[in-house]
Amino acid sequence: QVQLLESGGGLVQPGGSLRLSCAASGITFSTYTMGWYRQAPGKQREMVATVTLPGDRNYADSVKGRFTISRDNVKNTVDLQMNSLKPEDTAVYYCSANRIYRYWGQGTQVTVSS
Repeated sequence: QVQLLESGGGLVQPGGSLRLSCAASGITFSTYTMGWYRQAPGKQREMVATVTLPGDRNYADSVKGRFTISRDNVKNTVDLQMNSLKPEDTAVYYCSANRIYRYWGQGTQVTVSS
């Protein structure tokens, strides 16, 4: 059974930082492209950042220079370090594991507000 368990969401003030973590089980982690996506109220789910096995990283333009994705192929985790957070970063953040089929976590809420 595949499980992607996210943690680390919460409420933060503008300019603050949060670190999201996703622990994967039930998959051969090292063969999957891992990523973080987000969905704000009334909007479609969008890609935030992805990282392949060789470590190639891809970021949405809106988060470049502020967010960093990293993976640990021993612990089977993928993290998203989010700095300089803005109110428009408010969303539910989802962990994703993609190869032939894409798996999703349950999501974790991130709220950026003063």
